[in-house]
Amino acid sequence: VLLLAQLPKAQHGLSQLKASTLLKTPGGEALHVRCRLLSRQGPAETGRQGQPRGPGLRTRLLVTALFGAGLGGAWLAMRAEKERQQQRRRTEALRQASVGQGDFSLLDHRGQARCKADFRGQWVLLYFGFTHCPDICPDELEKLVQVVRQLEAQPGLPPVQPVFITVDPARDDVAAMARYVQDFHPRLLGLTGSAEQVAQVSRSYRVYYSAGPKDADQDYIVDHSIAIYLLNPDGLFTDYYGRARSAEQIADSVRRHMAAFRSVLH
Repeated sequence: VLLLAQLPKAQHGLSQLKASTLLKTPGGEALHVRCRLLSRQGPAETGRQGQPRGPGLRTRLLVTALFGAGLGGAWLAMRAEKERQQQRRRTEALRQASVGQGDFSLLDHRGQARCKADFRGQWVLLYFGFTHCPDICPDELEKLVQVVRQLEAQPGLPPVQPVFITVDPARDDVAAMARYVQDFHPRLLGLTGSAEQVAQVSRSYRVYYSAGPKDADQDYIVDHSIAIYLLNPDGLFTDYYGRARSAEQIADSVRRHMAAFRSVLH
């Protein structure tokens, strides 16, 4: 019994003896210091006895990432809803402007009679110009065609009908329109008519145009409004795009209008 009682003291003395012996051996001091450092780090890693450890670094990072993703998703949803509301307000304001109201009667570049009802059920991109235009009309028609091609390349979207209406009926007859539109897109439809018919459809879409003075060769330039009009499948004027808008911006706008479209005729 006496030996058992003195055993802990003997073990304590032995540990002290070993520690002091290590200090006297080569490299012993470094080893002794390492042991002391490890003994100090133990409680910080394991926590206090009897108390649960807090969440690890990986768990905290995961929670932070999930929280950030939630905030980002909420912000994107709010932004999308704000854009939809702005789009609805713009569409309503454009409708109240009474642009594109009424019917029209024109001839296409194949000589067939066309009216507004012929385009019912289709999305239409419409541009007013003239075939003798030196630069602006070709550029705007090329941009319109780029929009149509971008939308054609996206599966699931309804087709868009490109239309070109002349504001120079004196020179742009059916044959002239046929020669002109073939350089842009196979589905580009050229429309012309009498001076009165062209004036009527131009007034309907608030398009200004005026022929300038003739030069020695009897050539002249027609000053006119520059805009691409978007008509929805109900035949209603939905939006317009000026020269500053790029083909990509117009295509994005058309996609948004397609996604938000609800027919008012059914």
